[in-house]
Amino acid sequence: MRAWKKKFAAGEQEYKAGHLETARRDFDEAVDWILESGYDPNSDPKLGELFHRVVDTVYGYELQAFRAGDGFREAPAVPAAIDEVADMTFPVDPNLKARAEEAAKNISHDLPLTVNDEVLSFLNFFQTPRGKAIVETGLRRSGRYQEMIARVLREEGIPQDLIYLAQAESAFQPLALSRAGARGIWQFVAWRGHEYGLKHTWWIDERQDPEKATRAAAQHLRDLYGLYGDWYLAMAAYNCGPGNVQKGIERTGYADFWELYRRNVLPKETKNYVPIILALTLIAKDAAHYGIHVDRDDPVPTDVVKPGRAIDLRLVAESIDVDVETLHQLNPALLRLATPDDPSFELHLPKGTAEKFSASIADIPPEKWVSWRRHKVAPGDTLTSIAKKYRVTPAAIASANNLEKGEALSAGDKLIIPAVATRERNEEPAGAISRAQRGYASWHRGSLQRQLGRFAQMEPFESGTGKPRNGAADLYDWGCARSESGQGTHEAQIQCGHQGQAEHGVGRGQKPVTCFD
Repeated sequence: MRAWKKKFAAGEQEYKAGHLETARRDFDEAVDWILESGYDPNSDPKLGELFHRVVDTVYGYELQAFRAGDGFREAPAVPAAIDEVADMTFPVDPNLKARAEEAAKNISHDLPLTVNDEVLSFLNFFQTPRGKAIVETGLRRSGRYQEMIARVLREEGIPQDLIYLAQAESAFQPLALSRAGARGIWQFVAWRGHEYGLKHTWWIDERQDPEKATRAAAQHLRDLYGLYGDWYLAMAAYNCGPGNVQKGIERTGYADFWELYRRNVLPKETKNYVPIILALTLIAKDAAHYGIHVDRDDPVPTDVVKPGRAIDLRLVAESIDVDVETLHQLNPALLRLATPDDPSFELHLPKGTAEKFSASIADIPPEKWVSWRRHKVAPGDTLTSIAKKYRVTPAAIASANNLEKGEALSAGDKLIIPAVATRERNEEPAGAISRAQRGYASWHRGSLQRQLGRFAQMEPFESGTGKPRNGAADLYDWGCARSESGQGTHEAQIQCGHQGQAEHGVGRGQKPVTCFD
């Protein structure tokens, strides 16, 4: 039992930290333990209490996940640009120094621009094919965010050239994820982001919100400059933490980045960090001088709406005729296929679509925004074919859209697609395993189906007596499983042989797990 408690506690900790895949593995192992033990959870008060706690807690997590149109899946991410070069060293091209020094004299800047061998080594790398590709990607993407970042840096009273810290960190990729777990354009680790007001919940990670993360980064850099009075030391502390920089200063007696560099009291990545930023600053300000030519992306204007409650992104996309990927690009902080149930949450839409969204969504009850859908009628569509696609009945679609019997559909019309309602739960005696708890077995399909496969090779009941064999009947009873009711529907569906033949849809590619007794 101690091992089970430990695994469940680890799963809770990982879940709350946002490490969803790890959480699922820990929960899997916790439930595997009881499934494989053959114990009846209700035969031992302590075991029963712990079992109910596990199932109730994880069922709650599961229900949130499926209502969001997603499960225990980490947010998509791309490698952080800084990881590609931070630990590397490169040779210095002696012919480059004079060119770089001359170029530095002719560009405007509000950070000191040192041109030494450490900076020249990265200038040299950024002119190789691999290095040039990194620079070009960042410069191209910078166009999307440059105006916003410049405004925020100005409002926070810090140098404009600190924008190139973001180019070094992430190449302006909001979904960038480092090996250390830092995320977003400005590569915040979770606890530092929280310190500067960036929320990280099941639904959102504001480290991936370009403007909010820029604001937090500007405030953090301003605070670090306040500690040292030196922008190079502030940048070094941004990378490795002010504690490490302070220790270096105390050990050497020098509050100078280059002295700390030469005396080797900083982590290698931090030693390279400031030279990388300086090299990128020199190139970005005079790219043609270094043989780099790139067209920068245009800023992406948006409309901002406050839905007021959770809404499925697919419904939003269908309402304004865009794809879900566009919405994800405009809202990179969203981790799920739904917005959080937070009245203050702001959803970014393509410019000019806010009124269309509001008009379209007004036809659907707000409490159905996470489960109902819109369908644009295509030539040849019928109510039957549409109903089959969304796993609902033609009558339900007709009722939701006030269609007369036999009324023809016109291509281009948009229909409301109502979700299949959740079956009402009956009252159960105290101490019994509830349908909601049994429904957790659906989330835990992998373990459950492995067990069903094992028990399928033997009789679950003892011959002659009809008594359960080592808890097999309980396991089969747990097989009364909740499943998705199909694409676009996230309400819990309880499938159980006790209730007759259930015909609810299941998750894509999944077979329903049903009751066997």
